[in-house]
Amino acid sequence: MNGSGPKIDFRRSRERMVREQIEARGVSDPQVLRAMRKVPRHLFVEEALTPQAYEDHPLPLGHGQTISQPYVVGWMTELLAVAPGMRVLEIGTGSGYQAAVLAELGAYVFTVERVRPLYAQARRRLEELRYLKVRFKLDDGTLGWPEEAPFDRILVTAGGPKIPDPLRAQLADPGRMVIPVGAGRRSQTLVVVRKENGRVEEQELGGVMFVDLVGAHGW
Repeated sequence: MNGSGPKIDFRRSRERMVREQIEARGVSDPQVLRAMRKVPRHLFVEEALTPQAYEDHPLPLGHGQTISQPYVVGWMTELLAVAPGMRVLEIGTGSGYQAAVLAELGAYVFTVERVRPLYAQARRRLEELRYLKVRFKLDDGTLGWPEEAPFDRILVTAGGPKIPDPLRAQLADPGRMVIPVGAGRRSQTLVVVRKENGRVEEQELGGVMFVDLVGAHGW
């Protein structure tokens, strides 16, 4: 680290993160574990926070946004059940880390971010890392990406008071959405929405805490 301390073995840190924080807590999908072993999380945080990149907590990105705790990324990704070739809409690009994990699973990722500096930084970072199956949009994420709908999977990485109607409409049949929903800010329940043969089923899972989903159909 700039000659001022011991060099960090990021590969070893990443292996430990997956083994101790993700696999040990019940995430078992081998493809999700493989993807999280591969994506260099330390490149998705501010340089000053690099030594904390593989620790078991979220980190600030600036602009009131965060990169999610590694376990939460793994859990939500497993719940999404992505297969290669699927079209995945991500709401809340943030650092671009989650989009990279989805791309490692073979998905075509359509990611929407409302904060211009984060959008620009994530786009540059992912292009430099050669994640060529990721497309970017600067917009209100609660509106989705209607021009590219429908989507096999939708992943929302911010919490709102309800599931936005445009996202429901843009979910393919069959399709699946994972989204944090809560009546209070910064405290939500993770919800899995499954659509099949015209029927929609919602399953509430554990409590989570995400930044606010801001927009016409959010806060």
